This record gives sequence, C-alpha cells and structure tokens, in this order.
Amino acid sequence: MSYAIDIQEFAGKRVLVTGGTKGAGAAIARRLAAAGATVAVTARTPPTDPADAGLFIAADLMTPEGVARVAETVSVEFGGVDILVHNLGGSKTPGGGFAAITDDLWRDELNLNLMAAVRLDRALLPQMIKQHSGVVIHISSIQRRLPLHESTIAYAAAKAALTAYSKGLSKELGPMGVRVTSVAPGWIMTEASEAMVKRIAGHGGVDEGAARQSIMNALGGIPIGRPALPEEIAELVAFLASDRAASIHGAEYTIDGGTVPVV
Repeated sequence: MSYAIDIQEFAGKRVLVTGGTKGAGAAIARRLAAAGATVAVTARTPPTDPADAGLFIAADLMTPEGVARVAETVSVEFGGVDILVHNLGGSKTPGGGFAAITDDLWRDELNLNLMAAVRLDRALLPQMIKQHSGVVIHISSIQRRLPLHESTIAYAAAKAALTAYSKGLSKELGPMGVRVTSVAPGWIMTEASEAMVKRIAGHGGVDEGAARQSIMNALGGIPIGRPALPEEIAELVAFLASDRAASIHGAEYTIDGGTVPVV
C-alpha cells in the first residue's frame, strides 16, 4: 500500500518514536522520515533493516535509567524533539483471569504501557514548552474500552490510564503551544500478529484464513473484514503530527476497522 507523500512536510522536524523498530512503530518512523523528518527510534532490539532508523537508541523504557538514556541521547544528537510518538506497548500477562496477574505482572504492564510515556514526557516536554511548539502522540488501544479479561486486563487498564493521562496532559500543554493527541488502534497485522495466526493455525489444524477469522471473532468482529496495516496506523499518525491537524488537540482517534461497536 502506498500513499502520495509530501517529502518536505516534516523537513526540519526532529522526531522520536518509541517501540520504533517493529510493526506500527517502524512504519511510523519510515513514514515521517519519508516526509523529511529527522527520526530517532528507541527499543530494546535494533531494527531488522538499519535503513529504517536514522538514529537507533537501544534502551529499556520500562526503567527510569532507560528513559534517561533516551532523553539524553536525543538532547545531545538533536537538541530535543519536535514530535514525540509513544508507540511502545504490549502485554505479557498469561491467561487465567484477574487471579493470575501478580503484583509483578501489574507493575510490568504499567511500566511498559503507561510509565514509559509519563517519564519520557517529563524529560522531553520542557524543551517543547520552551520553544512553544511540539506534538505528542500517545498510542493507546481499543482495549481500554474493550478489555479482554482472560489475559489482557492489566494491559487494558494501563492503556486506559494512558488515554486519561494524555487527555489531562493536553489541558496543561495546549496553552503552551504543544499539541497532545492519542490513537487507539484495534488489531494490527504486524509480524507478531502473523506469527500468532500461524501458531493458532498450527495448533488448531486449520488454515491461516480460519485462524485469522477466529481472532476477529474473539474481538467481536471487524466489519471491514481484516486487521489494520501498520502503514495505515502510520498514515493517521503522520496526519495528526502535521500542520494539517493544527486544531486537533486532546482528542483520541480510533482506527480499528469498526471493531468498537458503540458510538
């Protein structure tokens, strides 16, 4: 899938994408770089294709030390950032419902899906405030509205907190010239998702189409009949980060193919 791109739209803009070496994060980094931005990505693992990252910062953002490393590096290399995309997130909670989620698992889910963004914002936003401009985009999830109790309730709770935090932050930063929005994707067809489809197909003795449908059924259905592509998430993020969205602030945009069944 390809879109017409203004190769100068983000010229002169300094960008940091967390969780930017795989999936939607890598697609976001590529899209903004293609439009002229100077892009840094951070993750624990390097990008598969080094060409996808202008500057790669290896760090574990679940820790204060990892956040400090990233903030220091972009400050030294770029002099700060103009666009900050918090794509980092995920869940490692096992099945078994609420009783299976230990304090350690709750802490890990909150550190990964909420506190990494909170700490990095605290480190980098003062420079945006000083220059009276900047864009912050938090990648949340539709699970904040449709939590799956069997295995991802801690993830869903952390993403709900992220959205609430993002909204509160927008109230504070808007008068200071910094825009804040959030994006709530549904199922995204990443490499990890493809691997999950293959596992389900193998374990269930069905083809990948049936396995993919079983995941959509578990979500209550996806009316457009497929998960989103990483490039589609990146296109929404690019719009929200651009001057085309200059009046969009404090809002969350759902991109889920119609999965959420309510207004």
